[in-house]
Amino acid sequence: PAADVKVEVLQKPFLCHRRTKWGDMMLVHYEGYLESDGSMFHSTHKHNNGQPMWFTLGIREAIKGWDKGLKDMCVGEKRKLTIPPALAYGKEGKGKIPPESTLIFNVDLLEIRNGPRSHESFQEMDLNDDWKLSKQEVKIYLKKEFERHGAVVNDTQHDALVEDIFDKEDEDGDGFISAREFTYKHDEL
Repeated sequence: PAADVKVEVLQKPFLCHRRTKWGDMMLVHYEGYLESDGSMFHSTHKHNNGQPMWFTLGIREAIKGWDKGLKDMCVGEKRKLTIPPALAYGKEGKGKIPPESTLIFNVDLLEIRNGPRSHESFQEMDLNDDWKLSKQEVKIYLKKEFERHGAVVNDTQHDALVEDIFDKEDEDGDGFISAREFTYKHDEL
């Protein structure tokens, strides 16, 4: 069988109120190294203006090794993940990462939020409580989310994003995303 992710817990928080699960948004600081020569290819401390990064667990937003290695993690926990090529960038490699590289990540979890897939977000988005989301409601929610994270996004980008969400989510094409369409996705994991 293909090698799996090796997870080492480097630091455990004193208290853990909640562990990460599929669909959660995680705010992380991380450093990535090549196992072969120990060189660093990315660090949020160095490269991202020192800003941590949001990552949604379990939707293949990053490499598969992250989805596997960052489950059941607590805020304040630090993990070292050793990720084989098959669960990283494989035969192709990417950017500074050569093909067939085993990667090492030190990941520090700062915050957990309900991801966009959770029931709580649906209720937050559904402004008139009719159990379905209109394009306007989704747009207002996205605006708030972006502003909360300090991102500047113009209306055209928002409209494009909303259209894209509706293309994917509005299964019956009625111009609304129902609670069922929103919460239960079949092809995600």
